[in-house]
Amino acid sequence: MTAQATVGLYTADQARALDREAMSLDHVSAQTLMIHAGEAAFKLLLERWPHARRIHVVCGTGNNGGDGWVVARLAREAGIDVAVERVGAESRIHGAARQAMYDYLAAGGDFRELDGDNPCAPGQACVVVDAVLGTGFSGELRAEQRHVIETMNASGRPVLAIDCPSGLHPDTGMAAPVAVRATTTITFIGRNQGLYTGEARDYTGDVVFEDLDVPATVYATVPPAAELLVWQQLLATLPPRRHSSHKGSHGHVLVIGGNVGFSGAAVMCAESALLCGSGLVSLASTEATVAACLSRRPEVMARTVTEQRDVAEMLRRASTVVIGPGLGTDAWAADCLGAVLDSGKPTVFDADALNVLASAGLSLPEGGNYVVTPHPGEASRLLGVSCGAVRRDRFAAARQLQSQLGAVVVLKGAGTLVADGCRTPDIAVCAEGGPVLATGGTGDVLAGCIAALMAQGLSGGDAARLGVCAHARAADHWAARYGERGLPASELGSGMRGLLNGML
Repeated sequence: MTAQATVGLYTADQARALDREAMSLDHVSAQTLMIHAGEAAFKLLLERWPHARRIHVVCGTGNNGGDGWVVARLAREAGIDVAVERVGAESRIHGAARQAMYDYLAAGGDFRELDGDNPCAPGQACVVVDAVLGTGFSGELRAEQRHVIETMNASGRPVLAIDCPSGLHPDTGMAAPVAVRATTTITFIGRNQGLYTGEARDYTGDVVFEDLDVPATVYATVPPAAELLVWQQLLATLPPRRHSSHKGSHGHVLVIGGNVGFSGAAVMCAESALLCGSGLVSLASTEATVAACLSRRPEVMARTVTEQRDVAEMLRRASTVVIGPGLGTDAWAADCLGAVLDSGKPTVFDADALNVLASAGLSLPEGGNYVVTPHPGEASRLLGVSCGAVRRDRFAAARQLQSQLGAVVVLKGAGTLVADGCRTPDIAVCAEGGPVLATGGTGDVLAGCIAALMAQGLSGGDAARLGVCAHARAADHWAARYGERGLPASELGSGMRGLLNGML
């Protein structure tokens, strides 16, 4: 098995720095890069929509618009009917973008200028090309820009977005508050981190990357802000098993949770740890949860615990702990959490364990091997900010949590982030998974998987990255068979088992 190279993700400023380095080191002009980008976009358009006979290109006044002018010229030269509309005054167009516009006009093309009272009308086009803002967007949309975006979205036509759907923030993946809903997005030289998390997938469609033959030396000059998780690379971190190994060779996961009325979360977490390879799995819980677990999975060593000393006894035998699924926030939950914090064992803190930490103002012991797995609501409570603030900049929230807790942070949601202060870059993004995971219990299954991987010898960071990716890919496999609705979280475990064994 050959591991793929790291896939870097960049902020918009970093992507522009890559462009500058490419021009400097490869001795190419901005105009040449723009032509190459336009050629790549036009080639993709023909591949995706080979029968297109009319395209509608909407150009802004920046370099993104310049790419659009190149596409329009190439389409006209290929005999395709082209309508071009410009958003913004000609006086704002400079450099390579201005030359691209003149080249289009010199080839016999024409356009009309748009303003707030003169919206684009791409209803007759086979394909709409969005070249309005790209990665140059920040702040708020002007009225005419918003109107144009809404009109493109209302056209019902497929949209090819160049660089980034207009109105989508390239650094955060958030719309402001509207953005072009593209069918396909093509991006060049440096992948923008915002294309892979937050709201991005509601707007980008398929993301296609073209490096425009930029030499590898360019990338050495601008370290990426984040990286994209690559499955084969992650799977290679899982050590092979010796033929002479036994159940004690592959770790012992202890799951703590399942308070009264919340049995399912703890049972699914324990089952997930078992299916993801832990040699032994125990469950410390309430009487009803223990009965439910033994009925479903007798392989799990389930025991009723009522006092902190009962938990401490089970902790001594465990190599890795998960606390939180169905834990609740009462005195029993607080006692269980206190025992875990005192133990110093490698631990995954999930669900209500995070809520107890936040409400009690507790911190994690320094120097431990810890993973925390909050969704945005839990992250907001830990940080003392609104949930909206977490969503507006998931990268900043994950980094702040990592610094505050000193743990590996898995910030769940579309484009799950894994923040690990021991790595460079310090954040990884999982672009797999989707709305199929928007169902109760999937987070409990993920927590069990990460703990099982830690029990098998992976660091918290490696376990989090591999677990997140296995979890997402298992969901994608399920969705490919059944669709995006109706996933029972308990069915993820068998898919993750197959993936971790290289069978899917």
